[in-house]
Amino acid sequence: MRRTWTRETSGWIAAILIAIATVAQIASTARAELVFRDGDSMAVALLVRSIADGERFDWAMSSVLFLPEILVFGVLWMLGQLLSLDINVVLAAGAVVNLVALYGAVRLAAGRRRSGYAPVAWSVIAIATFCLIAATETTSSRDSLELASLLTTTTYYSATVIAVVLSVGIIRRSFDRPILGRALPVWLGVVAAASVLSNPLFAAWATVPLGIMLGAAAVYAASRQRALMLLGWLVGGTVLGFIGRIPLSAWITKTGAEYARPALWPESVRYYGDLLADRLSSPLGAISCAVLLVLLLFAVRQTLRAESVGARLVAASAWVMPVLVTVGAVALGTHAARYLEPAAFAPILALVASPRAVRMPRRTMTAITAAVGVVLVVGGGLSVPRLATAAQHPNDDLACVNDWIGASGQTGAGQFWTVRLPKLHLDDPSQLVQVDHQLNAYAWLVNRTDFEVGEVTFLIEDAQSVAWGLHTNALPTDVIECGQYTIYDFTPVAPPLGPPRS
Repeated sequence: MRRTWTRETSGWIAAILIAIATVAQIASTARAELVFRDGDSMAVALLVRSIADGERFDWAMSSVLFLPEILVFGVLWMLGQLLSLDINVVLAAGAVVNLVALYGAVRLAAGRRRSGYAPVAWSVIAIATFCLIAATETTSSRDSLELASLLTTTTYYSATVIAVVLSVGIIRRSFDRPILGRALPVWLGVVAAASVLSNPLFAAWATVPLGIMLGAAAVYAASRQRALMLLGWLVGGTVLGFIGRIPLSAWITKTGAEYARPALWPESVRYYGDLLADRLSSPLGAISCAVLLVLLLFAVRQTLRAESVGARLVAASAWVMPVLVTVGAVALGTHAARYLEPAAFAPILALVASPRAVRMPRRTMTAITAAVGVVLVVGGGLSVPRLATAAQHPNDDLACVNDWIGASGQTGAGQFWTVRLPKLHLDDPSQLVQVDHQLNAYAWLVNRTDFEVGEVTFLIEDAQSVAWGLHTNALPTDVIECGQYTIYDFTPVAPPLGPPRS
């Protein structure tokens, strides 16, 4: 029992060190834009701060409600407030938590500890492989096939990624220990319901592919009852999740059906093909794609050689999910790289489908383990100050904007990709309102109570802003340059906001 506890604890410590090193690497590249400054990535942080500030809740969400993300980030936010931490430090901590949570889900999928198997070691190898892929992703583009690093953000479906792997783990454990794991099918239903309630994409990423695999498993007489039970709870939980979204419809501005445009599948093929070509054009991108391809082929091999139904389902998930999700994304005519995230995280399941221990002399094993431990401790230790430095790197342009806004005492506006970062860092976020280029209130991932101000006295723009098309003859009385930002002050004139749109 003590050896098992020691192994499990060592696995978690290794995962934490790997996560810290990975986030530090990402934060030191242009990819930090997505973690700390991207308009989309600010959604959960803005919402949590809105709740913490006691604002009346009238948020306009997308089809995703980010419920687990809000809960986790809310806890980190409160800790950050108690310790007087910068917002970016809290975002960095959230990135580390996401990667460690993925390790936990992978560890569940690796199965229980038994003679001749090393599920902890292979789970650490799996998360290290995923993090290695994430570390190769260095651009600031939110719409590229750099998919692994999206898990380090609070917005790009981190909870759904973890829930999918968690579901695979529950299914595996249920097949491995059908008598002791009687409650596991119920937990599968709970995970499915909570995940769909928050993000209906879980149905495409998990319910459909896992449902197909469980249906296939039901063909085998020995596993038919267990497979059908799991299938029932998976589908039932998914249905309950969709039903649970109905009372929340006031805050959901898009149901998700709007994203499906099957007629555009040829454009979708070209779009994803161009993204793949772009990813392969760089050495790091080519290496990460090669690693994923090897994992997919290994997953097929593991599926054919699996010695149990649970192991076979884990191995099959590693290649069936990426294939079905990619085909589905193209068939529905989608144009968003993030929908293909299973292609980045599912393949690592091949490493834990049958995590057999590698036989070698005890001294050799001890030496390797000690060496790896030293590397992780040193690497993780050196990465902490590196990550702290990246998270607290001064942004003079942002400081210039927020100092001027705070001193003005006025309320202004800006477009989605421009306004959200200054808004999050303001002492009073209500001083900035999110609008479109025609000064209409833009109700998308924002609290609609902001629009009650009715008018604004200044506008903020940067390179991401669309040229303004204001329905007013008023001209700015002053122009303030803040590096990448420009502030147009209309005081004493206050152009009115147009009607809300999403």
